[in-house]
Amino acid sequence: MELHIKTAGSAGHQQPENRARMLISCPDGPGIVSAVSRFLFDHGANIVQSDQYTMDPDGGMFFMRVEFDLEGLTEKQSKLEADFEEIAQRFSMDWKIYRAAKKKKLAIFVSKEDHCLVELLWQWQAGDLDAEIAVVVSNHPDMREYVESFGIEYRHIPVTKDNKPEAERQQLEAVGDDIDLIVLARYMQIVSPYFIENYRNRIINIHHSFLPAFVGGKPYAQAYDRGVKIIGATAHYVTEELDGGPIIEQDVQRVSHRDDVPELKRIGRTIERVVLARAVKWHAEDRILVHHNKTVVFN
Repeated sequence: MELHIKTAGSAGHQQPENRARMLISCPDGPGIVSAVSRFLFDHGANIVQSDQYTMDPDGGMFFMRVEFDLEGLTEKQSKLEADFEEIAQRFSMDWKIYRAAKKKKLAIFVSKEDHCLVELLWQWQAGDLDAEIAVVVSNHPDMREYVESFGIEYRHIPVTKDNKPEAERQQLEAVGDDIDLIVLARYMQIVSPYFIENYRNRIINIHHSFLPAFVGGKPYAQAYDRGVKIIGATAHYVTEELDGGPIIEQDVQRVSHRDDVPELKRIGRTIERVVLARAVKWHAEDRILVHHNKTVVFN
């Protein structure tokens, strides 16, 4: 029996056509929630979910995520955004409105270890990852057959120390201009500052340790040498500082003195795949606000 995996993934989760999400960051002060709510009410919108967080009510930053339904959203969005500018300027807001039904387009980068990629494909197939996987890019050919069985394009672009600039040019070409998020699913290459600048706060990496511990290469070996009793994984946005970008999600699991490096890696793979999938899901659902080197995650 033939299994059309891509169809299952694409149809597994459909957002209402008239639903939107508004993300807001601004200096805290009185009247923000009232102004936003009144604005949406006056424009005929119905708020279905609202989350707020303030870093400090006295002079701190305020963050807000609002989901709302508005009949005829597609036709009305431009006017809605233009009308909101007056409120945005009054409160010095950094803000954005996203249509929930417009799925984020993902590019996944992977090397030889496949567990994080497989988890993302499984969740996409099940409809739990509300996004479109446009392309998988790899510096190895190993996963081509598996990825293409999902109907997803696979681009093999070898990377060596001598061809890195050209390889990166090909990667950017493969990704194109309409990708919303790049996921480094155990992609074992460092991306350049130029690459990062093109996708600021739109590249998520999974690091196989509980950051800020054990930054860089071979973190499980580092953890074993230190005799740790807990290992973890960290999903974070990529910045020019190696493994130093804003942290989105983390998790841990207990280990013991009996666990050698291969066993730590085996245990760690489960943590990595779950942590990365959560972070990608939250980004796809517009649940993350970045402020300096921290994130606010309305999950």
